[in-house]
Amino acid sequence: MSSEETTGTSAGAVAEAGAALAATGGKAAVADIEEAMKDVVDPELGINVVDLGLVYGVHVDDENVATLDMTLTSAACPLTDVIEDQARQALTTGPGGGLVSDIRINWVWLPPWGPDKITDEGRDQLRSLGFNV
Repeated sequence: MSSEETTGTSAGAVAEAGAALAATGGKAAVADIEEAMKDVVDPELGINVVDLGLVYGVHVDDENVATLDMTLTSAACPLTDVIEDQARQALTTGPGGGLVSDIRINWVWLPPWGPDKITDEGRDQLRSLGFNV
């Protein structure tokens, strides 16, 4: 099963958004960034960070740099570098150079993450892996 099948993302749609953005020289839409972030998978749980509720906010500045307010399931998680690398890959590469020119991740701990932040899609994915959520 491809990542598109498991996350419900459309790499083609994200590529089209990136190409259109490059042609206009504009800034990326938050919705396109959130869709692309569904390709970023929590290495421990195997579920994308959007459906896990780890992305708290997205801001794109006039230079087309995205700042992501993100959290983790635990402040002690040693995988911030892995998630940051995946996010950079998802958002800055591809046709037309990607959706954004660069990213910054602002790791936040308040409000603390909890299972209530998981989307319905994320809950379905976790149940299919045997988690009781």
